[in-house]
Amino acid sequence: MASGGSGGTDKSAKEVLDEYGEQIKKEVHAKALEYENDLHGFLSRVVFSNGDKVGNHNACLLNYTKDTNVTSGKSHPCYGRQGVRFSDTKGAECYRTRIKYNDHNTGSCAPFRRLHMCDRNLEEIYPDKIKKTDNLLVDVLLAAKHEGQMIANKLQEYDATNYESRICTELARSFADIGDIIRGKDLFLGHQQRKKNLEKRLETMFENIRNENNKKLGHLTTEELREYWWSLNRQEIWKAMICGAPKEAHYFRKTCSNNTTETQSNCHCIDGTVPTYFDYVPQYLRWFEEWAED
Repeated sequence: MASGGSGGTDKSAKEVLDEYGEQIKKEVHAKALEYENDLHGFLSRVVFSNGDKVGNHNACLLNYTKDTNVTSGKSHPCYGRQGVRFSDTKGAECYRTRIKYNDHNTGSCAPFRRLHMCDRNLEEIYPDKIKKTDNLLVDVLLAAKHEGQMIANKLQEYDATNYESRICTELARSFADIGDIIRGKDLFLGHQQRKKNLEKRLETMFENIRNENNKKLGHLTTEELREYWWSLNRQEIWKAMICGAPKEAHYFRKTCSNNTTETQSNCHCIDGTVPTYFDYVPQYLRWFEEWAED
């Protein structure tokens, strides 16, 4: 990095955005903590509609055929998704009908990595199956686990030379996109009917969660409810996200232990906290930085 004129060090756009997200995360989490007992999910408390429970409480060992609320038979998070996630020949998606708020001349572009995210299981859940935060968590963990494994496998094929230095950042980007989906902030429309159905179902799921505990959650807006749910469960979701990360992988800046240490092996902080704050950076800014870096 070049030395700044004020005697400091010039930071990359990626670092600046991550630091910005860190401040937003702290503000949101402070508010979310009031609802920790009501919105923080646990695999040990999951009970599916048929009475079954989750057999293993380690997110990396979740089985998409059994540990899911999906009853349509399409429970694999990557079902129907294309396997190519990185490409030198295929670019970002900028077309106005595929990106929310784009018009004829200006707008955002979704990076190629985002186009085929492994979240199909979330699209297949009937909303009446989700009435408790624990049941929503298990399928979000499945999506994160399989998305992370897909990203890890495909990045290694695409860029083996820089794989270990890139993988934590790429996982953080997909993690942030999952966060936007859960919170209703995702700009990528993709196949619009499925996208609309997913958003409608998520809205209903969160309404169900609120109705189950109206005394504590009834005064929250849907936006607040989704924001706080993500804040209180993101640590477990990150653990699922890095199930397929290599031991030698490290995040690009020191964010662990109050920004004093790097991630340990597999993109994780030794205290279990999440090393990235991309999920608190507006999606269009993340995408622009990713596009510029690539």
